[in-house]
Amino acid sequence: MVERRRPGLRGRLVNLRLTETRAFGNGYYYYAIAKSDILSVKRQEAADDQTFTKVLREAVESVSRAGYPFLVVGGLASALVGRPRWTHDVDFLVRPDDARDILEVFARAGFTTEETDPVWIYKAFKNDVMVDVIFMVMGGIYLDDDMQTRSIEREYEGLRLRIPSPEDQIVIKGIVHREETSRHWFDALAILGRAELDWEYLLRRGRVGARRILALLIYAQSSDILVPDWVIRRLYDEIYAQ
Repeated sequence: MVERRRPGLRGRLVNLRLTETRAFGNGYYYYAIAKSDILSVKRQEAADDQTFTKVLREAVESVSRAGYPFLVVGGLASALVGRPRWTHDVDFLVRPDDARDILEVFARAGFTTEETDPVWIYKAFKNDVMVDVIFMVMGGIYLDDDMQTRSIEREYEGLRLRIPSPEDQIVIKGIVHREETSRHWFDALAILGRAELDWEYLLRRGRVGARRILALLIYAQSSDILVPDWVIRRLYDEIYAQ
């Protein structure tokens, strides 16, 4: 019997006992995983999901009771309007003037907290779940009145969450993606393909990162996602017309 360590679906390392190894001509191997190990992984995943939901609920309820405006962003928010995917942390977008006070709210609620980067993010932790307290998104995006007014409500595990509009999420995802976080690009494409969009609002909000949003929209069209030609032309003209 061979012991190997392989990453679990939640990013954790899980010991899997490999009961059979067969070599093929192409050099690949087939492993038959013990049934008990599969069940163990699934139980751990279920426990992780329950912990995540519990911490999310505590975070939402704590900040809501304190009366501070915030939106749930990140992977959870995009999954509620785009493609389903699991996320390992909670992301709150808050107003810059409220960030330190909200961190104190988390501390009183039993979270471990840190002022991670005074430019854009603080963090809170509980039961191995991380809550990012974001007060400035790359490109100079903040929780402003427009984003708050346009925000929508969605339900997750019986909890009502207020999240940014699909348009604001597309802009955020389009601007923040990097090589190591390419999931943001594909989150944005999924929202473009599934949500009913206010294109005028998207254009207005997208001006903060116009070239990136233009590239995203052109790529979406090349992938047969229905982006109106006039939207691309308008954005192109705004960027390049002299």
